[in-house]
Amino acid sequence: MTTATKIQNTLKLQHPKKHNHYGFRDFFQFDPDRGTIVDWNDGRNLLTSEDFIIGLVEGLEEEVGDASAAIMYTIGCDWGLKDADFFAIWFEKEFERSVRQTNLMFLLETWWWPFTSQGWGRWEVDMGDRKQGFMFINLFDSAVARTLGDVGKPVCYLYAGLFAGFFTELVKKRLSCIEIQCYSMGETYCKFLLGGQDRIDAAAFWLNEGATAGDIEKRLRSGERLL
Repeated sequence: MTTATKIQNTLKLQHPKKHNHYGFRDFFQFDPDRGTIVDWNDGRNLLTSEDFIIGLVEGLEEEVGDASAAIMYTIGCDWGLKDADFFAIWFEKEFERSVRQTNLMFLLETWWWPFTSQGWGRWEVDMGDRKQGFMFINLFDSAVARTLGDVGKPVCYLYAGLFAGFFTELVKKRLSCIEIQCYSMGETYCKFLLGGQDRIDAAAFWLNEGATAGDIEKRLRSGERLL
């Protein structure tokens, strides 16, 4: 987890133009005297255990039941919106150009690399259906799903919200996101659908009807919609 801070990474001060800084000892600066962990982008990091994730998820479920999924998604959305602003600042400072003047895939990989370094997992973005108004994101080694294990249902609502919030701010258009395949359902990786609310509603309906991620991909690519 990351929060804004005024403490700076000393290696970055020495090598401000260094881009290959995602090695563990480069990206993080540990200060045991202050009790701080600062990353390359001057974000204050907190280490959490798997017990924390389990406690967060199970605690919410105990308090609000099925609404816990919506709460986690909303938290992720807010995180994504704020992180998009934070990202734009450090990206422009490091690369000396606006996020609007950058190749999209390079931009997205640059945004996600810090998350990989922080333990949130690796991703693949499938842009092949972007002109149709939706896209797929594959997530490998989800921190939430890995911790909760095979529970037979999607659990990565925080990630879905994070993707929705970030991309909404990036394209200046309201987008939503849904997990259509999850490691916690016995799959090898998690898959998310990002798009307008109509596409998300359709995917949610098909999921409830027993459709697989592959089924949903085929239906969307063939132009199928809910009536």
